[in-house]
Amino acid sequence: MSTAVRIYDESDIATFVSARAGETRIWQSISFLQCDHDYAASLRDAAQFGIRYVLLGIPEDIGPRANCGQGGAELGWRAFLKRFLNQPDNQFLSGDKILLLGEVDTHAIQTRALSLDNTNSEQLAQLRTLCADLDNQVIATLAPIFAAGLEPIIIGGGHNNAFGILQAHFEASKRAAGAINFDPHADFRACEGRHSGNGFSYAHQAGSLSHYHVIGLHEHKNNQTILTQLQNAGFGFSSYQAIKTRQTQSLSASLDKALATMPSDIPLGVELDVDAIVGMPASALTYQGFTTSDAEYFVYRMAQTRNAKYLHLCEAAPARHPLGEQAGIEHCGQILTNLTNAYLSTRQQKR
Repeated sequence: MSTAVRIYDESDIATFVSARAGETRIWQSISFLQCDHDYAASLRDAAQFGIRYVLLGIPEDIGPRANCGQGGAELGWRAFLKRFLNQPDNQFLSGDKILLLGEVDTHAIQTRALSLDNTNSEQLAQLRTLCADLDNQVIATLAPIFAAGLEPIIIGGGHNNAFGILQAHFEASKRAAGAINFDPHADFRACEGRHSGNGFSYAHQAGSLSHYHVIGLHEHKNNQTILTQLQNAGFGFSSYQAIKTRQTQSLSASLDKALATMPSDIPLGVELDVDAIVGMPASALTYQGFTTSDAEYFVYRMAQTRNAKYLHLCEAAPARHPLGEQAGIEHCGQILTNLTNAYLSTRQQKR
């Protein structure tokens, strides 16, 4: 059994869910992993029994803090569970092919990181070492999921986890993937120690990311070194300013452009940093961004792609809500659920 993941059973969600007479809710129809012995074998068994999608949380904020940013991203997963699980199971979205796996076991790493100050250079270096340790946990959890032919939906934590996800896919499939990222930041900073700003540059360096395109890149939030490194790697972007400010390219046309850069047979990672959404409680809260509907449309279009292999929703930070953590829990839970619904309902219709 893997020690990298904390596997849930019904007792783990008891405080999040409720029932109502005359209706079935998602939590009442999803599955839990029966894992008495071997983790990888149990996932293969789940796939044999009809499971297609795996919900996995990563409750951490080490990556954003290691990027000299703010914490709070560890709460996104719990916010999601409370909202998603209490939805009705109906003809538009059913839980019968969904496995609620649990969460990457981040407790020890998070505990070690709590006292570290990212304004202190030595402690910042320690945070980046812990972020690399977290990568190993993410890879160990996700590689068997990909190997079993299952599609994970990964929620919570920072965008640093894109590296672990792509590496896990590479280890399982021996194939580099492409990724399309809805994000104001390219997350293609120098490989200077692991953090949330260089997940894709590390993945490219490691050979697990072969094609990459950023949707909504903000022209004034990425330094020239990042833009040059992105160009030198042969990767592209469609900027926020082109889509929203100058309106020289629609969001739909930008997605067409991004998809056209991906070879027809390449495995595709669907990446969405919620700080692209205006007013979203996130590690980098913005009041200049895309709407939730824009983000849902992005997920819908990506989920239509035959080769989509995962959905990654990151950087939601409920404590960053201007009205406090509880308001942030409600806000983040609703948006993360809507984005997950857009992916699942589209994928279920395609099968």
